[in-house]
Amino acid sequence: MIALAALSLALPAASAATNPPAAAPSGPRFTDVSATTGIELTPTSGVHPRELILEVKGGGLGLVDFDRDGDLDLFVPNGATLADPERGPGARLYRNDGGLRFTDVTASSGIRHTRWSFGVAVGDVDGDGFDDIFIACFGPDVLLRNKGDGTFEDISARASIADDGWSTSAAFADLDADGDLDLFVCRYLAFDPARPLPPANFKGMAVIAGPKGYEPARDLVYENLGGGRFAERSREWGFAAARSAFALNLAVLDFTGDGMLDVYVGNDSQASHLFVATRGEGGGDASGDGAIRFTDQGLRSGIGVNGEGLEQATMGVAVADVDGNGRPDLFTTNFSSDTNTLHLNLDGRSFDDRTNQFGLGAPSRTMVGWAAGFADFDHDADEDLFVVNGHVYPQATKQAMDSDYAQPPQLFVRDGRRFAVAQAAGAWTPAPEVGRTAVFADLDLDGDIDIVSAGLDAPVRVLRNDHDRVDDWIVVTPRDSRPRGVARDIVGAVVELRPRDGGAVQRRYITAGGPFQSTATREAHFGAPPALGAVDIVVRFLDGTEVRVDDAPRGRRISVDRNDAK
Repeated sequence: MIALAALSLALPAASAATNPPAAAPSGPRFTDVSATTGIELTPTSGVHPRELILEVKGGGLGLVDFDRDGDLDLFVPNGATLADPERGPGARLYRNDGGLRFTDVTASSGIRHTRWSFGVAVGDVDGDGFDDIFIACFGPDVLLRNKGDGTFEDISARASIADDGWSTSAAFADLDADGDLDLFVCRYLAFDPARPLPPANFKGMAVIAGPKGYEPARDLVYENLGGGRFAERSREWGFAAARSAFALNLAVLDFTGDGMLDVYVGNDSQASHLFVATRGEGGGDASGDGAIRFTDQGLRSGIGVNGEGLEQATMGVAVADVDGNGRPDLFTTNFSSDTNTLHLNLDGRSFDDRTNQFGLGAPSRTMVGWAAGFADFDHDADEDLFVVNGHVYPQATKQAMDSDYAQPPQLFVRDGRRFAVAQAAGAWTPAPEVGRTAVFADLDLDGDIDIVSAGLDAPVRVLRNDHDRVDDWIVVTPRDSRPRGVARDIVGAVVELRPRDGGAVQRRYITAGGPFQSTATREAHFGAPPALGAVDIVVRFLDGTEVRVDDAPRGRRISVDRNDAK
């Protein structure tokens, strides 16, 4: 237990109200405030109408507090066109100025990245206290080191991570438990714009070819050697033993509950991987005895395919304890004429497809799903679900393919044991567009979760969460300030909100990876309506250390450090 005085607490400006409003209308409420944010960008990803597979995936979004001022800034890697994949309009870095207003600081940041880019990963690779940015590219990948003065430098070559090919998503996490951030890079397929496959046939129509027919690429895993240097360890750590696949997204957390990080990789049109960590008695390599190794348990665990045993085209990934059994479940988005999939984690080793039981199957059959995220948008003590949709084939229509090209995002509101699609949410009504990605975070520090989304031929959109109570939320940021040389990354931590009266426990998982080619925040947001009564917060770090905050204050951002454990 830690005393309240030991917490880092901050009241947002909105909580200065002396008379909190009465209970807000039920359900999430959003307003599209894109026009006033200062983010004026329509990301590039080829040109319309798109003719090759390289053009249809779109790019990700990165949340990073690059200036360490306490709020999250936005990085957009951006893409390019087939005419010149190396020289697109360029990445953008937007500084969060508060109140959902941003300033484009790309020029002053020193970022001059114009290569066709897809995914983003954020992490402090050199332990200097400032988050760095990895960009997954078509072409050599890029690592931008945050110099701590508002500028970045490209250290890709000396970091030895500038491998050529097509990378989609990435994540920083301490995979070998040695105290620094390693890097997992999802790779898609071998593609030469000058020699694409001829069009394929889908529902009797000629469409963009791929991924089947192309050679799948091998994922890359890098060990952090310190000093901003990395070494490829895919084979030594066991990842290369799995077949190469069309990897699009990933989630890194402890699925099994054994105190080691596992890696889920969502593959396109193939079974997904679940790389489970084990600690051996040696391995005959430079890592020495007790080294952590990974084996693919995707098919054996049940998480690699749906309940019918079918491979799916997996894009988005979201993690939550949907059934309340204390284990992280996995939701993935997929192609049309299929369904999105909810795999419940039964015992840490076995997963079961319960998509239809929770009402998530039928609403997704006509959609092509991409980014997805769970969050308690309306602060009613359960997590809702947001899914971004949009087809890959420009000629798609309901009549021709049972699915339109432009599709509305879906907001699923949790109602007991099921989810239901909301047709509107306050001033915002979902409108069709060719969506791809989204990130979820409290960008204006008012205690509720906002949304930033992006797609093809559409501007970056910012949805402000209009929940207006100031006394029904708690945001927890786990930290580990121990000195370097011991495992101190917080990925894998579990944060619980426990009602004193014995009500349902809420859990949030600190993960690496993201909704789709993007980043997940490393803080835990809870809706905590007054009806729950007094609540305690428990943070359980990956090594089993627990820190407890008794009678946690509402309407506060709480920083919980592992060093506060007693």
